[in-house]
Amino acid sequence: MALDSWAILNLLDDGPNAATVEAAVDSGDSVMSWINLGEVAYILTRRQSEDAADVVVADVRSSVDVQLPDAPLVLAAAKIKAGMPMAYADAFAAATALRYDVPLMTGDPELLVRPKKSTKIRAWRWVDLR
Repeated sequence: MALDSWAILNLLDDGPNAATVEAAVDSGDSVMSWINLGEVAYILTRRQSEDAADVVVADVRSSVDVQLPDAPLVLAAAKIKAGMPMAYADAFAAATALRYDVPLMTGDPELLVRPKKSTKIRAWRWVDLR
């Protein structure tokens, strides 16, 4: 399973389907881009504190395979962003799910879409957490 920032923040907020995210995190089989974990870190720093963000980042890293983006992933995210109306960080979540051929856990409406055929972007699978 791939995770985006929405999934992790939803888990922390005990939002809809938080138990589903927790099970994915606890499984040890989930993957996430560092770009999306960075998004979690800056949001938590704003909401709470840098210390709180550091704790969550460490917790996620202990259970989730957090991947540094390499050149092919950056270019894949750029292609998705160029063809889809979404944030660049969201494009990394989609590109990560595609790279590992796993569903993306999210509730972000920007990611719960199908690319138009004319964009030639491969569709990613998702689990809607809303």
